[in-house]
Amino acid sequence: MLITQTPKFLMCSFSLRSSVRAMGRLTTVFLMALFGVALAQAQDYPAKPVRVVVAFTAGGTTDILARSVSQQLTERLKQPFIIDNRPGGGGNIGTENVVRSVPDGYTLLVGSVGPISINQTLYKNLSYDPLKDLVPVVQIADVPNVLVVHPSVPAKTFEEFLAYVKANPGKLNYGSTGVGTSSHLSSYMLSQRLGVETLHVPYKGANALNDLLAGRLQFMFATIPSVIQQIKAGKLRALAVSSLKPSRSLPGVPTVAEKGLPGFEAGSWFGFFAPKGTPASVIATLNKNVNDILPQLEAQMIREGADPVGGSAAQYGQFTQKEFVKWKAIVESSGAIAE
Repeated sequence: MLITQTPKFLMCSFSLRSSVRAMGRLTTVFLMALFGVALAQAQDYPAKPVRVVVAFTAGGTTDILARSVSQQLTERLKQPFIIDNRPGGGGNIGTENVVRSVPDGYTLLVGSVGPISINQTLYKNLSYDPLKDLVPVVQIADVPNVLVVHPSVPAKTFEEFLAYVKANPGKLNYGSTGVGTSSHLSSYMLSQRLGVETLHVPYKGANALNDLLAGRLQFMFATIPSVIQQIKAGKLRALAVSSLKPSRSLPGVPTVAEKGLPGFEAGSWFGFFAPKGTPASVIATLNKNVNDILPQLEAQMIREGADPVGGSAAQYGQFTQKEFVKWKAIVESSGAIAE
């Protein structure tokens, strides 16, 4: 009787191929499961209220924009997006609160130029890096600063203001919302470009505007939303905006750049951030919905002094990095150090 026996090396080969096929099937099942989890996360988010941290007091530009967009997100996504004001430290307290939060999409930050791209240079002992410890979601708006003067200042145009400043070196005071803020650095840039001396008087928040309205200050760069009503009422005179393009909120007001100081650009911007490690599916959901919302808010934003932006998360990340480089040079040149 002839007995045929399969060689051992062939048996090993068959066994190896079977194992590979089994591993392939397991890998496919595993990847499909992961995809299913990610898809479920994207579809289920948000499944509970979302906390939106604003690192400044209620009623300011950051707060106004955050509330407008959050209200729309609440309506679209069927979960409350709740504003949590955490002011202090030039925006650092609220920003760090988000950095230390669980990265699950249920704690977000509406950040601005100061806490995201200026404070790393201004504050020497920050325990976090907002550009590394937060992930960009979407930019909401650009908000140019506007140069406003008290009506007692004789200048009616930007050219007349420049002549007035040069004729009165060291005699004009300007206010800001704090050392190293966009408000402060815009005026510093102007004085530097003109080669004249002006006195900086830093305040905390709205007190600078109050003193400007009272005539104790002569001029100030302020965000358009914070002063647009006073401009319309004739309590302040708008001479120029700090953006490279004219603002749709103040038609007829020229830019500083077009009035003899080319390249002058200094303003504020605002957008959503999330803690590092937040799922990409959550970032994508938020980005899409905010981009869908902005056209509905466009007329309101322009009326209030902001230009809606939108765009991808990647574009926003590149923008904030460029802003950091720009403002780092300006802060170091000014010698500004946070108190």
